[in-house]
Amino acid sequence: MIVCSCNVLTDHDVRSAVNGTDDLPRNAKQIYGCLGCSAECGRCARTIKAIIDDALGACAKACCSGCPHSGAHADSHTYDLTALTAAA
Repeated sequence: MIVCSCNVLTDHDVRSAVNGTDDLPRNAKQIYGCLGCSAECGRCARTIKAIIDDALGACAKACCSGCPHSGAHADSHTYDLTALTAAA
């Protein structure tokens, strides 16, 4: 699903950016930086934040060293598209 029509970013792009870096992005601005673009209209920021929170799970608020969301474990988390689209 496209979550940012200005930059044509999908939910998969956002999840890949979250899971693909050691320095976990925590907000839309950091996701844009990871993906080499910048915010245009900003309407997607809330949805991007919801995807980040879902991808990070319990670590969304505060992450400690040895976070289980780095590496292969991050791919095991599920993503509830229905809940995110209802929240937007």
